[in-house]
Amino acid sequence: MKLSDIAKALNALLDNALPDTEITGVAGIENAAQGQLTFVSNPKYNAAARITKASAVIVSENFPAIDAGMLRSKNPYLAWAKAIELFYQPPRYAPGIHPTAVVHPTAKLGKHTHLGPYVVIDEDAVIGDKAVLLSHVVIYRGATIGNNFFAHAHAVVREFCNLGDNVLLQNGVVVGSDGFGFAKIEEGDVTNKDDGHGWHKIVQSGNVVIESNAELQANTCIDRASIGETRIGRGAKIDNLVHVGHSCTIGHDTLLCAQVGLAGTTDVGNNVILAGQVGVSGHVKIGDGAIAIAQSGIPHDVAPGAMVSGAPAIDHRLWLKCCAAYAKLPEIAKAVRKLSERE
Repeated sequence: MKLSDIAKALNALLDNALPDTEITGVAGIENAAQGQLTFVSNPKYNAAARITKASAVIVSENFPAIDAGMLRSKNPYLAWAKAIELFYQPPRYAPGIHPTAVVHPTAKLGKHTHLGPYVVIDEDAVIGDKAVLLSHVVIYRGATIGNNFFAHAHAVVREFCNLGDNVLLQNGVVVGSDGFGFAKIEEGDVTNKDDGHGWHKIVQSGNVVIESNAELQANTCIDRASIGETRIGRGAKIDNLVHVGHSCTIGHDTLLCAQVGLAGTTDVGNNVILAGQVGVSGHVKIGDGAIAIAQSGIPHDVAPGAMVSGAPAIDHRLWLKCCAAYAKLPEIAKAVRKLSERE
């Protein structure tokens, strides 16, 4: 593909590059070779850009000149994402139902649906047009799913859950698993029929609603509500191994990164970013546009637009000062001991 065509597709400006240069693929900046395209969006790799063997580099509009050809973009990272799409086409799945798939007679499937081996679709489930369900996907009874649904192997949508259009479930996602709800049984309670186990399971009678254009990545679990609904907003992206507890609300275009855990009834706003391993206690509200740094523990409300870190989470700048002070604690303790000895 000619570099000029790539620049046009990415809405980027060619600089120090021959428009007719042939690009055959994409690669990381340290591994790229002649004929390949790479990118820089992190200043950490600026030095690598000066010595890369790539024929062209996607850079920001104000990036300093380098020997390689440049495609200047307002958003290099987004341009790079689109460049990959120019050279990679994911597998396509022809409409059809595999002989081992089991579809209940009352289930309704839209046009151009692909059902892979051992897919199970239960009673009264409804799935829209152009759905792709790969092997061992299970859709429980009464689930309603929109158009362009894509479920990778072993994804599960439980009973009565409601998914919008263009929802993508990666491998092992479980939508609508029971919320973690148990009531303590008092000792000696003669009405107890739970065989003396001490906890009575609270029926999880609600469901999960996932709005359009959301993506849930591998082995993420979204619990159903005990009453009402758990809701994942439009365009939300949820990473691997995330747990969303019962009755939570996740706003639109919010990112929950790997191993985030939300206790029940957490309210997360729009355009929020919770980085890896952030934990949030129940009944907490996180305002629009807030960011929590990795491994933060959030026991209280977070204001819109705030950036927090630490456990318990505090303002990020204050946390950095605390970290700097923490490194000096041995020195401070030694000074305190000397002062005590003088007394």
